[in-house]
Amino acid sequence: MRYQISGKQIDIGEALQTHVKAEIGEIIEKYAQRPTDAHVVFSRAGHEHVCEATIHLSTGLTAQAKGHSSEIYAAFESCREKMDKQMRRYKRRLRNHHATRTTPVEFGMSAAYILAPSEEPEEGDQAPLQPVIVAEMEKKISTLSVGEAVMQMELSGLKFLVFRNEKDNGVNVVYLREDGNIGWIDPNNVK
Repeated sequence: MRYQISGKQIDIGEALQTHVKAEIGEIIEKYAQRPTDAHVVFSRAGHEHVCEATIHLSTGLTAQAKGHSSEIYAAFESCREKMDKQMRRYKRRLRNHHATRTTPVEFGMSAAYILAPSEEPEEGDQAPLQPVIVAEMEKKISTLSVGEAVMQMELSGLKFLVFRNEKDNGVNVVYLREDGNIGWIDPNNVK
């Protein structure tokens, strides 16, 4: 298990790092016996301390939580409680979905592009009204079932998730609809 505990423009001491490792280790031991790494970042937002934690599991799932408080230890405890609740809530689902899986989740890579307007404005002309579209990073696309993808999206707190469907190896999308339901886009089912 790898831990990466850091602070954004704040100094975190050895005692806080030890406390974080012990508490995160306890959650992982309790709910997810196969973690790969945990990232915990402390920062400040105005008068509050903010703690953001991300735990990556070997099954390909990622759990994220965020906590705020006026004290740094309290911010971590708030984050830890959310992570604990999230892992407890999904323990049964994690066990049920991955009990039959014999191999780890496969990942494919997707490319990142920057798409800019093709024409530069002439002198005296106004800039084009089209914004620059930026893809900021490369992203691993995991091979999951639709149920696992929905669970991953909920665990990560994302509005949508692009994944490769393990049934037909096609690229699919699950997303959170405005009415609160989950939508699923499967281009292979279009006739």
